[in-house]
Amino acid sequence: MDQRKILILRLSAVGDVIRTLPAVKALKEYYPSSSITWVVEEPSRALLESQPEIDEIILFPRKRWADGIKSVQRIWTTITEMRAFVLGLRRRGFDVVLDFHGILKSGLISFLSGSPKRIGFDRRSAKEGNSIFSNVKVKLPEERMSRFQKNFALLQGMGLEVKNLHPELHIPTRDREYVRLFFNKISTSLKRPFIVIHPGTSQKTLYKRWMPIQYARLADRLIRELKATVIFTWGSEELSWVEGIQKEMEEPSILGPRTESLTQLGEVYGHCDLYIGGDTGPMHIASLMGIPVVVIYGPTDPIVNEPFGEHKKVRKEVGCNPCRNRSCKELTCLKMITVDDVFKATEEILSVTR
Repeated sequence: MDQRKILILRLSAVGDVIRTLPAVKALKEYYPSSSITWVVEEPSRALLESQPEIDEIILFPRKRWADGIKSVQRIWTTITEMRAFVLGLRRRGFDVVLDFHGILKSGLISFLSGSPKRIGFDRRSAKEGNSIFSNVKVKLPEERMSRFQKNFALLQGMGLEVKNLHPELHIPTRDREYVRLFFNKISTSLKRPFIVIHPGTSQKTLYKRWMPIQYARLADRLIRELKATVIFTWGSEELSWVEGIQKEMEEPSILGPRTESLTQLGEVYGHCDLYIGGDTGPMHIASLMGIPVVVIYGPTDPIVNEPFGEHKKVRKEVGCNPCRNRSCKELTCLKMITVDDVFKATEEILSVTR
């Protein structure tokens, strides 16, 4: 097995790719001489290219192909590209496929790869008929589990039982240096603990954002009562949101650096003592950097979306959560969470981890 060629399928989204990484890193640790290839969509490509356990990245250009199939001028070019993609997979001669995604398109890729051993989830745990493409089907327990645990469970299809592992995100040297320069520029008199807050979410998941005034009041309390330094991180289209929170504050806080990659963002978290934020990709990045996290859960499932390491969950059961109603205007599940709730969780986890 150690010399085998292994194909990983987790095409998107970035947060789910992040939650698949620990299982793949564990796989490489068990079989260090194996060759691991990962098929993924463009948004996660750079992250995977920075991880030494991944030997090859194959881009799955979903959007370009979807547009091409709809275009009379481009349809034959697109079909030619698709055929070349499949032939390229088959030429590589993969011995094993691990389908972490569990949907129709990942199942088709698994089957068309020509691999003799195609490991996936059984019908209950996969979607869109995916299980028919696997010839090794992994059955999960009845109870809900985190995505991290689910991905580790798929390794059972290779006879692996993963325990007591905490694979960390690898940070390239250039990203370490970029973040080091930022921390060198801010005053050396700043007090510990360094608490990083990421209040934003993607534009598609605005329904997961806690209220900005609540973040402002929380940050003020962290500075006054815990003598902490508060650093805000942000992503594209989130800068004005974070600056608005800072304007509502009475105490001074620090705006984190503009990060050009997820590994740079991870390195910022690696310099801090605690992370606070909602159920987002950055939260999972922080957990893989080995710092404790306080997660503010509103509409999302706190078990399925649980972080990897030391953490505290802040959540109020309001009867309609968890849900995926992105157009919800009430946001009762978030409005019911108070500054006291998050501050208490922060105190508790700091008292354990200090």
